[in-house]
This record gives sequence, structure tokens and C-alpha cells, in this order.
Amino acid sequence: MAIWTRTPNLEQLAAASKNTAVDYMGIEYLEIGDDFVRGRMPVDERTVQPFGILHGGASVLLAETLGSMAANCCLKDPETVAVGLDINANHLRPISKGWVYGTARPIHIGSATQVWEIRLENEAGKPTCISRLTMAVTRRPKV
Repeated sequence: MAIWTRTPNLEQLAAASKNTAVDYMGIEYLEIGDDFVRGRMPVDERTVQPFGILHGGASVLLAETLGSMAANCCLKDPETVAVGLDINANHLRPISKGWVYGTARPIHIGSATQVWEIRLENEAGKPTCISRLTMAVTRRPKV
């Protein structure tokens, strides 16, 4: 059974990310399943640190992007928004070229908080980073 209350689609996720850090870093949304969002980010001059390997902050940006977009598609109340409250990341293996792939899956979907696990992998499917993202569900700001 799908977890989504707002059915996500790849085109909507991409459109919402135009002209943002997500767009600048080259993040692409690849797949939406019943309980996950999957995407990828290039390992290139935008995303590496001075030693030529994927920057930990770029890994966290990919993790938060996937988890946050997924979280906002699971909200029960249309007057709420899910925003990042806490994120951690364990960097397991360096990447110096190619793509890093991420998959966000929920651990907890509540009315006040959500917790997501985002697993990042290299092109060979080996884990490069494991991240846990806690989202706060709050009232949507009045604009």
C-alpha cells in the first residue's frame, strides 16, 4: 500500500526544484515507489571537495532533498508543510566520479514529525552515506 497522501510524480518534483540548490547541483529525480523516492546527483566540480571526492555537504543536500520532497507528499492536512528539523549523515565510502544515487524511505510518518532514512550508493550499489532526516510538520505560512 502506498504511503502517499499527495501522489508525487517526477515532473512535479523537478518543476518544484527549478532555480534552487537542487537544480544547481544537478540532482535528478528518478523513481517513485509505493514507499520511496529515488534520485541521483553527479559527482563533478559542483559536488566535490578540494581533495576531489564527493563533499559530505553535497551528500547531505541530496539526502535532505529526497527526504523532504517525500515527506511533503505524506502530509494528511493540506494546511501543513514538512520542514527539516534535524539531519545526520555517516559517510562510509568516497566517490570521485560518476553518480551518487539516493533512496529515501520512511521510518516514522506522524502528524507532528516524520523520520526518514536516506541511503546513498555509488554506481556499483555500494553504500557511500547513510542519513537520517527528521522533519517537523507545521502550519503552512500565510503568504
